[in-house]
Amino acid sequence: MATLDTKFKLNTGAEIPAVGFGTWQDKDAQEGAVTEALKAGYTHIDTARIYGTEPAVGAAIKKSGIPRSKIFITTKLWNNAHHPDDVEPALDASLADLGTDYVDLYLMHWPVAFGRGDNMFPKDSNGKTVNGDTHFVDTWKAMEKTFKKGKAKAIGISNFSRKETEQLLKETEVVPAAHQIEVHPYLQQLDACEWYRSKGIHVQQYSPFGNQNEIYSKGQNMGKLIDDPTLVEIGKKYGKNGAQVALAWGIAHGHSVLPKSKTPSRIKDNLDGDFKLDKEDLEKLKGVDKQMRFNDPSANFGWNFYIGEDGKVE
Repeated sequence: MATLDTKFKLNTGAEIPAVGFGTWQDKDAQEGAVTEALKAGYTHIDTARIYGTEPAVGAAIKKSGIPRSKIFITTKLWNNAHHPDDVEPALDASLADLGTDYVDLYLMHWPVAFGRGDNMFPKDSNGKTVNGDTHFVDTWKAMEKTFKKGKAKAIGISNFSRKETEQLLKETEVVPAAHQIEVHPYLQQLDACEWYRSKGIHVQQYSPFGNQNEIYSKGQNMGKLIDDPTLVEIGKKYGKNGAQVALAWGIAHGHSVLPKSKTPSRIKDNLDGDFKLDKEDLEKLKGVDKQMRFNDPSANFGWNFYIGEDGKVE
Protein backbone atom coordinates (compact mmCIF):
# COMPACT_ATOMS: atom_id res chain seq x y z
CA MET A 1 0.00 0.00 0.00
CA ALA A 2 1.70 3.19 -1.19
CA THR A 3 1.78 6.34 0.87
CA LEU A 4 -1.17 8.66 0.20
CA ASP A 5 1.01 11.80 0.17
CA THR A 6 -1.65 13.62 2.20
CA LYS A 7 -1.39 17.39 2.55
CA PHE A 8 -3.33 19.81 4.75
CA LYS A 9 -4.09 23.46 4.13
CA LEU A 10 -2.86 26.09 6.58
CA ASN A 11 -4.82 29.28 7.26
CA THR A 12 -2.35 31.08 4.97
CA GLY A 13 -3.49 28.93 2.04
CA ALA A 14 -0.17 27.06 1.95
CA GLU A 15 -0.12 23.26 1.96
CA ILE A 16 1.74 21.27 4.63
CA PRO A 17 2.67 17.62 4.00
CA ALA A 18 1.02 15.35 6.59
CA VAL A 19 4.20 13.41 7.40
CA GLY A 20 7.16 15.50 8.42
CA PHE A 21 10.66 14.37 9.36
CA GLY A 22 11.67 15.33 12.92
CA THR A 23 15.31 16.20 13.66
CA TRP A 24 15.35 16.49 17.46
CA GLN A 25 18.33 14.73 19.16
CA ASP A 26 21.28 12.87 17.56
CA LYS A 27 22.66 16.10 16.16
CA ASP A 28 25.67 14.49 14.46
CA ALA A 29 23.54 11.91 12.67
CA GLN A 30 21.06 14.37 11.21
CA GLU A 31 22.69 15.27 7.90
CA GLY A 32 22.71 11.59 6.93
CA ALA A 33 19.22 11.05 8.33
CA VAL A 34 17.73 14.03 6.47
CA THR A 35 19.50 12.89 3.30
CA GLU A 36 17.83 9.48 3.69
CA ALA A 37 14.47 11.12 4.39
CA LEU A 38 14.64 13.28 1.27
CA LYS A 39 15.64 10.22 -0.79
CA ALA A 40 12.69 8.31 0.65
CA GLY A 41 10.33 11.07 -0.48
CA TYR A 42 9.79 13.33 2.55
CA THR A 43 9.10 16.94 1.59
CA HIS A 44 8.53 18.31 5.12
CA ILE A 45 11.47 18.74 7.52
CA ASP A 46 11.07 19.93 11.11
CA THR A 47 13.98 21.46 13.03
CA ALA A 48 14.54 24.09 15.75
CA ARG A 49 17.25 26.47 16.96
CA ILE A 50 17.70 24.50 20.18
CA TYR A 51 18.18 21.17 18.34
CA GLY A 52 21.43 22.42 16.79
CA THR A 53 20.42 20.57 13.61
CA GLU A 54 19.67 23.50 11.28
CA PRO A 55 23.12 23.36 9.59
CA ALA A 56 22.70 19.61 8.98
CA VAL A 57 19.21 20.12 7.55
CA GLY A 58 20.48 22.90 5.29
CA ALA A 59 23.43 20.83 4.07
CA ALA A 60 21.28 17.77 3.33
CA ILE A 61 18.74 19.83 1.38
CA LYS A 62 21.50 21.53 -0.63
CA LYS A 63 23.14 18.19 -1.47
CA SER A 64 19.82 16.63 -2.46
CA GLY A 65 19.43 18.95 -5.43
CA ILE A 66 15.69 19.18 -4.66
CA PRO A 67 14.44 22.73 -5.37
CA ARG A 68 13.83 24.75 -2.19
CA SER A 69 10.24 25.40 -3.28
CA LYS A 70 9.49 21.67 -3.11
CA ILE A 71 10.44 21.34 0.57
CA PHE A 72 8.44 22.55 3.58
CA ILE A 73 10.84 23.66 6.34
CA THR A 74 9.80 24.40 9.92
CA THR A 75 12.12 25.83 12.54
CA LYS A 76 11.51 27.30 15.99
CA LEU A 77 12.45 30.36 18.02
CA TRP A 78 14.24 29.44 21.23
CA ASN A 79 13.34 30.82 24.66
CA ASN A 80 16.47 33.01 25.03
CA ALA A 81 15.41 35.13 22.03
CA HIS A 82 11.88 36.13 23.05
CA HIS A 83 12.65 39.82 23.50
CA PRO A 84 11.11 41.65 20.50
CA ASP A 85 14.54 42.99 19.48
CA ASP A 86 15.95 39.44 19.36
CA VAL A 87 13.28 37.67 17.31
CA GLU A 88 14.27 38.71 13.79
CA PRO A 89 18.04 38.29 14.41
CA ALA A 90 17.29 34.80 15.77
CA LEU A 91 15.35 33.94 12.63
CA ASP A 92 18.13 35.40 10.48
CA ALA A 93 20.64 33.12 12.23
CA SER A 94 18.40 30.12 11.60
CA LEU A 95 17.99 31.07 7.93
CA ALA A 96 21.77 31.40 7.55
CA ASP A 97 22.32 27.92 9.03
CA LEU A 98 19.55 26.45 6.86
CA GLY A 99 20.94 28.13 3.75
CA THR A 100 17.60 29.65 2.77
CA ASP A 101 16.04 33.10 2.77
CA TYR A 102 12.69 31.96 4.23
CA VAL A 103 11.12 29.20 6.30
CA ASP A 104 7.70 27.80 5.54
CA LEU A 105 6.74 27.81 9.21
CA TYR A 106 8.33 29.56 12.19
CA LEU A 107 7.13 28.47 15.63
CA MET A 108 7.51 29.95 19.09
CA HIS A 109 8.93 26.81 20.72
CA TRP A 110 7.56 27.50 24.23
CA PRO A 111 5.48 30.32 25.74
CA VAL A 112 8.20 30.99 28.33
CA ALA A 113 11.05 33.50 27.96
CA PHE A 114 14.54 32.80 29.29
CA GLY A 115 17.08 35.50 30.08
CA ARG A 116 18.48 37.27 26.99
CA GLY A 117 21.90 36.40 25.61
CA ASP A 118 23.78 33.64 23.83
CA ASN A 119 23.29 31.10 26.61
CA MET A 120 20.45 28.78 25.58
CA PHE A 121 19.80 27.72 29.20
CA PRO A 122 20.81 30.62 31.45
CA LYS A 123 21.12 29.55 35.11
CA ASP A 124 21.63 31.45 38.35
CA SER A 125 24.25 30.52 40.98
CA ASN A 126 21.88 27.87 42.37
CA GLY A 127 21.48 26.21 38.98
CA LYS A 128 17.95 27.53 38.57
CA THR A 129 16.73 28.71 35.14
CA VAL A 130 16.88 32.48 34.68
CA ASN A 131 13.62 33.62 33.11
CA GLY A 132 13.23 36.73 31.00
CA ASP A 133 10.46 39.29 31.46
CA THR A 134 9.11 39.30 27.87
CA HIS A 135 5.50 38.18 27.57
CA PHE A 136 4.72 35.77 24.73
CA VAL A 137 2.26 38.32 23.27
CA ASP A 138 5.15 40.73 22.65
CA THR A 139 7.29 37.94 21.21
CA TRP A 140 4.44 37.02 18.87
CA LYS A 141 4.06 40.63 17.69
CA ALA A 142 7.74 40.55 16.68
CA MET A 143 7.15 37.23 14.88
CA GLU A 144 4.25 38.85 13.00
CA LYS A 145 6.75 41.31 11.53
CA THR A 146 8.91 38.46 10.16
CA PHE A 147 5.76 36.99 8.61
CA LYS A 148 4.87 40.31 6.97
CA LYS A 149 8.42 40.59 5.61
CA GLY A 150 8.17 37.11 4.05
CA LYS A 151 11.04 35.61 6.05
CA ALA A 152 8.49 33.24 7.59
CA LYS A 153 5.73 32.20 5.19
CA ALA A 154 3.65 31.18 8.21
CA ILE A 155 4.05 31.56 11.98
CA GLY A 156 2.79 29.35 14.76
CA ILE A 157 3.20 28.21 18.35
CA SER A 158 4.25 25.13 20.27
CA ASN A 159 3.50 23.84 23.78
CA PHE A 160 0.86 26.47 24.58
CA SER A 161 -2.26 25.80 26.63
CA ARG A 162 -5.67 26.79 25.29
CA LYS A 163 -5.79 29.60 27.85
CA GLU A 164 -2.46 30.98 26.62
CA THR A 165 -3.58 30.60 23.00
CA GLU A 166 -6.82 32.45 23.78
CA GLN A 167 -4.85 35.37 25.17
CA LEU A 168 -2.65 35.39 22.07
CA LEU A 169 -5.69 35.43 19.77
CA LYS A 170 -7.28 38.23 21.75
CA GLU A 171 -4.23 40.53 21.86
CA THR A 172 -2.55 40.00 18.49
CA GLU A 173 -3.33 40.24 14.81
CA VAL A 174 -2.13 37.07 13.04
CA VAL A 175 -3.84 33.80 13.96
CA PRO A 176 -1.20 31.06 14.42
CA ALA A 177 -1.08 28.82 11.35
CA ALA A 178 -0.08 25.81 13.44
CA HIS A 179 0.34 24.56 16.98
CA GLN A 180 2.90 21.82 17.59
CA ILE A 181 2.08 19.78 20.69
CA GLU A 182 2.48 16.32 22.16
CA VAL A 183 -0.34 14.23 20.73
CA HIS A 184 -0.48 10.46 20.22
CA PRO A 185 -2.98 7.65 20.88
CA TYR A 186 -2.06 7.68 24.62
CA LEU A 187 -2.64 11.49 24.79
CA GLN A 188 -5.34 12.13 22.21
CA GLN A 189 -6.46 15.60 23.37
CA LEU A 190 -9.53 15.36 21.13
CA ASP A 191 -11.30 18.36 22.68
CA ALA A 192 -8.23 20.58 22.54
CA CYS A 193 -7.46 19.60 18.94
CA GLU A 194 -11.05 20.30 17.92
CA TRP A 195 -10.83 23.70 19.60
CA TYR A 196 -7.64 24.57 17.67
CA ARG A 197 -9.28 23.46 14.45
CA SER A 198 -12.27 25.71 15.17
CA LYS A 199 -9.86 28.65 15.41
CA GLY A 200 -8.17 27.79 12.09
CA ILE A 201 -5.02 26.51 13.78
CA HIS A 202 -3.49 23.32 12.31
CA VAL A 203 -2.29 20.78 14.90
CA GLN A 204 1.13 19.17 14.50
CA GLN A 205 1.99 16.13 16.59
CA TYR A 206 5.46 15.84 18.05
CA SER A 207 6.40 12.55 19.73
CA PRO A 208 3.69 10.75 17.69
CA PHE A 209 5.02 7.46 19.12
CA GLY A 210 4.62 8.63 22.72
CA ASN A 211 7.04 6.90 25.06
CA GLN A 212 9.18 5.42 22.27
CA ASN A 213 11.66 8.17 23.14
CA GLU A 214 13.97 7.08 25.97
CA ILE A 215 14.33 10.68 27.16
CA TYR A 216 10.83 10.51 28.67
CA SER A 217 11.40 9.00 32.12
CA LYS A 218 7.65 8.85 32.74
CA GLY A 219 7.16 6.29 29.99
CA GLN A 220 9.95 3.89 30.88
CA ASN A 221 8.13 1.51 33.22
CA MET A 222 5.30 0.68 30.86
CA GLY A 223 4.83 -0.95 27.48
CA LYS A 224 5.65 1.09 24.40
CA LEU A 225 2.75 2.77 22.63
CA ILE A 226 3.82 1.29 19.29
CA ASP A 227 3.59 -2.23 20.80
CA ASP A 228 0.09 -1.60 22.20
CA PRO A 229 -2.01 -4.69 21.35
CA THR A 230 -4.84 -2.60 19.87
CA LEU A 231 -2.49 -0.75 17.49
CA VAL A 232 -0.66 -3.95 16.53
CA GLU A 233 -3.94 -5.81 15.89
CA ILE A 234 -5.35 -3.01 13.74
CA GLY A 235 -2.04 -2.84 11.85
CA LYS A 236 -2.31 -6.50 10.81
CA LYS A 237 -5.48 -5.70 8.88
CA TYR A 238 -3.55 -3.26 6.66
CA GLY A 239 -0.14 -4.96 6.62
CA LYS A 240 1.21 -2.17 8.83
CA ASN A 241 3.00 -2.01 12.20
CA GLY A 242 1.92 -0.23 15.40
CA ALA A 243 4.05 2.83 14.65
CA GLN A 244 2.43 3.25 11.24
CA VAL A 245 -1.04 2.93 12.81
CA ALA A 246 -0.13 5.67 15.33
CA LEU A 247 0.80 7.98 12.43
CA ALA A 248 -2.31 7.12 10.40
CA TRP A 249 -4.41 7.85 13.50
CA GLY A 250 -2.98 11.39 13.69
CA ILE A 251 -3.44 12.03 9.97
CA ALA A 252 -7.05 10.78 10.17
CA HIS A 253 -7.65 13.57 12.72
CA GLY A 254 -6.29 16.19 10.32
CA HIS A 255 -2.91 16.56 12.02
CA SER A 256 0.56 16.53 10.55
CA VAL A 257 2.82 14.04 12.33
CA LEU A 258 6.56 14.36 13.01
CA PRO A 259 8.25 10.98 13.48
CA LYS A 260 12.03 10.84 13.73
CA SER A 261 14.54 8.07 13.06
CA LYS A 262 18.15 7.52 11.99
CA THR A 263 17.47 4.08 10.51
CA PRO A 264 16.85 4.12 6.72
CA SER A 265 14.26 1.31 6.84
CA ARG A 266 12.31 3.04 9.64
CA ILE A 267 12.55 6.41 7.90
CA LYS A 268 10.80 4.85 4.91
CA ASP A 269 8.33 2.90 7.05
CA ASN A 270 7.24 6.09 8.79
CA LEU A 271 6.41 7.72 5.46
CA ASP A 272 4.19 4.69 4.79
CA GLY A 273 2.20 5.60 7.91
CA ASP A 274 0.17 7.85 5.60
CA PHE A 275 -2.73 5.46 4.91
CA LYS A 276 -6.45 5.49 5.59
CA LEU A 277 -7.85 3.81 8.69
CA ASP A 278 -11.44 2.57 8.63
CA LYS A 279 -13.93 4.36 10.87
CA GLU A 280 -14.35 1.31 13.09
CA ASP A 281 -10.60 1.24 13.75
CA LEU A 282 -10.57 4.93 14.69
CA GLU A 283 -13.39 4.15 17.15
CA LYS A 284 -11.34 1.30 18.65
CA LEU A 285 -8.34 3.59 19.04
CA LYS A 286 -10.37 6.00 21.19
CA GLY A 287 -10.22 3.28 23.83
CA VAL A 288 -6.42 3.37 24.22
CA ASP A 289 -6.28 7.02 25.37
CA LYS A 290 -4.56 7.13 28.77
CA GLN A 291 -4.36 10.95 28.94
CA MET A 292 -0.68 10.33 29.50
CA ARG A 293 1.65 13.24 28.88
CA PHE A 294 5.32 12.31 28.65
CA ASN A 295 6.85 15.77 28.11
CA ASP A 296 6.37 18.44 30.78
CA PRO A 297 9.53 20.44 31.63
CA SER A 298 7.66 22.88 33.93
CA ALA A 299 10.05 22.31 36.86
CA ASN A 300 13.17 22.98 34.75
CA PHE A 301 11.83 25.89 32.69
CA GLY A 302 10.36 28.01 35.48
CA TRP A 303 6.89 28.04 33.92
CA ASN A 304 3.80 25.94 34.63
CA PHE A 305 2.91 24.48 31.23
CA TYR A 306 -0.34 22.88 30.05
CA ILE A 307 -2.57 24.17 32.88
CA GLY A 308 -6.05 22.71 32.42
CA GLU A 309 -4.97 20.36 29.61
CA ASP A 310 -5.29 16.57 29.39
CA GLY A 311 -2.46 14.64 30.99
CA LYS A 312 -1.32 17.54 33.19
CA VAL A 313 -0.17 16.28 36.58
CA GLU A 314 -0.58 19.18 39.01
